[in-house]
Amino acid sequence: MERAAESAAADRNAPTGQPDRAASGISGGVKPPKPEILRKRADFLRAASARRHGAPGFLLQARHRGEGEPQGIIRIGFTCSKKIGNAVARNRAKRRLRALARDILPGRAQAGWDYVLVGRPGATIERDFAALRQDLEQALDRIHSDPRTERRGGR
Repeated sequence: MERAAESAAADRNAPTGQPDRAASGISGGVKPPKPEILRKRADFLRAASARRHGAPGFLLQARHRGEGEPQGIIRIGFTCSKKIGNAVARNRAKRRLRALARDILPGRAQAGWDYVLVGRPGATIERDFAALRQDLEQALDRIHSDPRTERRGGR
């Protein structure tokens, strides 16, 4: 009986598995900067008049920021029009786009760029998430490799 009590006491005093330092400190790796969120209409309009790449699940708009604007950060915006559906559908589409950006952009995006992900009716919500990931990777590669995607002037 005493052994059972001693064993139970030892279990209660055992460490809970919490590390004594953060996991990022263990690996020694440096995390890429977390993208900032675009909030001003003017930033969305400037991105809309720059480079773009249409993918089956969304439209990617991207612009390299000019002189006098912050260069060391990545900024991202999300938009879904009422063509997507009601508020519930638009919010679902934006949640999927945010999750997509959180997974892909820190490793693939370039500092000094603004990106806007525009949801597509039906496709943003219904398309398989793995396919959306592949679409975003291809769109980023195309945006950064093809100077012909730069738009000239306004609409």
